[in-house]
Amino acid sequence: MINKNISFKIAIDGSSASGKTTGSKYLSKKFGFKLLSSGKLYRYVALKIIQNKGKYNYLFIKKISKSISIKKLNSNNLYSSKVTKLSSIIAKKKYIRIQLKKFQTDFLKNKKVIIEGRDIASKIMPNADLKIFFRCSIKEKARRRFHEFKKINKKIKLKDVEKSLKLRDFSDRNRKESPLLFVKGAVLVDTTNLSIKEMEAKLFRLVSSKINKK
Repeated sequence: MINKNISFKIAIDGSSASGKTTGSKYLSKKFGFKLLSSGKLYRYVALKIIQNKGKYNYLFIKKISKSISIKKLNSNNLYSSKVTKLSSIIAKKKYIRIQLKKFQTDFLKNKKVIIEGRDIASKIMPNADLKIFFRCSIKEKARRRFHEFKKINKKIKLKDVEKSLKLRDFSDRNRKESPLLFVKGAVLVDTTNLSIKEMEAKLFRLVSSKINKK
C-alpha cells in the first residue's frame, strides 16, 4: 500500500489482449489505487444507444455521459457482442470522446489513480507520474483471447480471433481521434513471453521504484 497522503497517477495504454487490464487490476489491488478502465465508458454509452433502438445525437450522448457512475460501469451487460462492436465504432467520434473525457478528468481528483485505455497518456493524463504501454505479439494475443472466447463459443476459430484483433489494432492506431500511441516517457511492458506472475512481478518492481523516488 502507498502512504495515504501521497498522490500518484498511473496512465496505462495498450492494444486489445496485451495484458493492460490484467496488469491494471493487479496494481490497483496491490497498491490501493482507484482504477478506471476507460473502455467501459464507451461500452456503457453503446449499451444505452442499443437500448434507445440505435438512435443517438449530441444531446443524447451528453445526457448519458452525465448519468455514468462507477457502479453502472460494473454491469455484465456491457460485454455483449453488440455492445463490443458498437463501442469500437463510437470511440472514433470526437464529440463522444469529449463528453466522456469529463468523467475521466473528474476521476483524477482521487489521490491514487490508475486509468487504462488507449489514449490515456496522450489525452487524459499527459502529466501522469508513470506512463506504461503494454505490447504483445498478435499471435500470442490471439491465443489468449481464443482461450477466453472458447469458454463461451465452442465453435470459434483461432484464425477468426486473430483476424479480428488485427482489424481492431489497425483501427486503434489509425483512427483520426485519439489514436493508440506510444508516448515519450512511457515505459514499455512487452508481455509476449511473460506469464501473469512474471508480468505482475515486473509491474511491482516498476511501480515500487517510481513511488520510492517520489
